[in-house]
Amino acid sequence: MLQSSLLLALSCWTPAPLQDWPGWRGPNGDGSSNETGLPGRFSRDEGVRWSAELPGPSAATPIVVGERVFVTAAVEDAGVLLALCFDRASGELRWEDEAGSGFQSGGEGTKTRRDPRSDYASPSPVSDGERVVFLYGNGDLVAYDLDGKRLWVRNLQRDHGDFAFQWTFGASTTLWKGRLYLPVLQRDQPTDGSTVERPIASFLLALDARDGNQVFKHERASPAHMESRESYATAIVHEPSGSRAQLLVAGGDVLTSHDPENGAELWRWGTWNEGNREAWWRLVPSPVVAGSCVLVCAPKKAPVYALRLDADAGERLLWKSGGRANPISSDVPTPLHYDGRFFVLSDVEHKLSRVDPATGKAEWTIELPDRSPWEASPTGADGKVFCLSHSGLALVVDAKTGEILCQARMAKEDVDSIRSSIAIAHGSLFVRTNDALYCIGS
Repeated sequence: MLQSSLLLALSCWTPAPLQDWPGWRGPNGDGSSNETGLPGRFSRDEGVRWSAELPGPSAATPIVVGERVFVTAAVEDAGVLLALCFDRASGELRWEDEAGSGFQSGGEGTKTRRDPRSDYASPSPVSDGERVVFLYGNGDLVAYDLDGKRLWVRNLQRDHGDFAFQWTFGASTTLWKGRLYLPVLQRDQPTDGSTVERPIASFLLALDARDGNQVFKHERASPAHMESRESYATAIVHEPSGSRAQLLVAGGDVLTSHDPENGAELWRWGTWNEGNREAWWRLVPSPVVAGSCVLVCAPKKAPVYALRLDADAGERLLWKSGGRANPISSDVPTPLHYDGRFFVLSDVEHKLSRVDPATGKAEWTIELPDRSPWEASPTGADGKVFCLSHSGLALVVDAKTGEILCQARMAKEDVDSIRSSIAIAHGSLFVRTNDALYCIGS
């Protein structure tokens, strides 16, 4: 009888479907995954299913689609920007291509970078399961089928004029219902000191993912000036049940909502820069949605703001963080939404906090152990939060209690500027350092 009951229970049990990680912030667009059975402890030598050498660095997060892992790399010595595809099971290189043209406006920088802080391989690739699209910080946009055949190529600076950013453009593309969405929120004057006949416009761009043809280009006005007009954030899709979808775009001292069909602005909220007092408040973190609440981060130790998505214009603000040395603040990392909570990694205060979306109360706050910067965005699954520092220290934190479960030094030698977030897919973690890609599983 016991054996029959056991067989019946096993026959009724269905494992949770394994998830891809199809874009920068994962399958849910908020840094979370439904994966379970992930390791709570690992190291560069323990729990590694495979590792693959990489030809150059990148701040892009790996994406995982079925049996393939896609990453980018900037190879400065060779002056090339690469698109690479690895086999998810074995780590073998399936294909690679010199995807970036090395297009450089204004005669500045090199073929792989324009400033010392980042390189053109910073935006994360994105896939819909049929194609994969790579964007580079010089404006190169290249689409492939999953086996590496080029489908189309464009360069956004050739199409729409030279970028006007102080730093390297780093927003990732959003792929939703066959369209690619990309906000280009920039200064209204060139950064090289030259003049133009009319101010440079910021805009939200939509392209057909099948052929790269433009669907719309919507100019996005901003009250900000100088560097505060610049944003490196990615557009986030909010698709509430029973209501129309919205594209949420943060930058230029405001948050705006747009119709994905034509780019028309539905509403805007702001500003976190009253009176335009701050001229150097470029924005990096993307918005993150939790139900009917969206979190936006003002830069450089300023508060984060929780807004109601279902409220009228004057009633949107739900709460904002505050106080001096405020741990609920982020200058670079995009917060995580996981298991009904926000997890805010404060690179400016060197802390990680679990935050109630309804009240803004910090349920726990921990000090981050590595004194190097923490600029990669946190990811979450299986009751854990995963973070990665500039020096390659991977951190595993219990999402309920804040207990640090594991500290793993993943970089092979003393390095800096590792900014790639940890991806979670098919029961594994995918950790990218400057020179290696690791697949880690229980």
